Amino acid sequence: MLTTNRLDLVPLAARDYLALMDGAESFTATFGVPSAQGVGEFMSSGEVSPQFMARLEANREAPADPWSFGFALIHRDARLVVGMAGFKGPPAEDGTVEIAYGVAPSFRNQGLATEAARALVAFACADPRIRRVLAHTLREPNPSTRVLTKCGFTCRGDVEDPEDGTVWRWEWMGQPAVSPRTDGKNGPASSVFHETERPWPMDSTV
Repeated sequence: MLTTNRLDLVPLAARDYLALMDGAESFTATFGVPSAQGVGEFMSSGEVSPQFMARLEANREAPADPWSFGFALIHRDARLVVGMAGFKGPPAEDGTVEIAYGVAPSFRNQGLATEAARALVAFACADPRIRRVLAHTLREPNPSTRVLTKCGFTCRGDVEDPEDGTVWRWEWMGQPAVSPRTDGKNGPASSVFHETERPWPMDSTV
């Protein structure tokens, strides 16, 4: 478990996601902590990728795995799961890992996504396999880009994502971040990268 000022980040298992798809009561019975309204909307929206669903089914009985299924964000005062945060998958062979996070609407704009993102970076950097921490956002300034800037990420330019089209790639630099330009041009880097499957069921959004 990871802890921040207000959150406990508890590892999730595939069965927790499957329970969340069945409804709030099923999730509470499986995970042991109720969820805030909105936490399970993505899982029940039909937008979850077939690849991620197949991975859930294949790991239905497997233990919790932070690299594959991330963490539940438990608000200690509210005693609710207010979001999820984790990685798009285990570290790649080149030592790259991508973070993602989501917070329920009623708990946004409180700095919780920033706490969660910082905890993810710290968790990743404690692993000797990790060489680079990435995130991706919509190609415009928004709450998630502000979160990443606060956490020390720098916008590296455009990524062609197979599901979301052109998005911004962010890289953690361990220092004050550089925000993307807002003059209608691309971010500070001109290279265009091509992503593969993104199984994690949330974007880098708050």
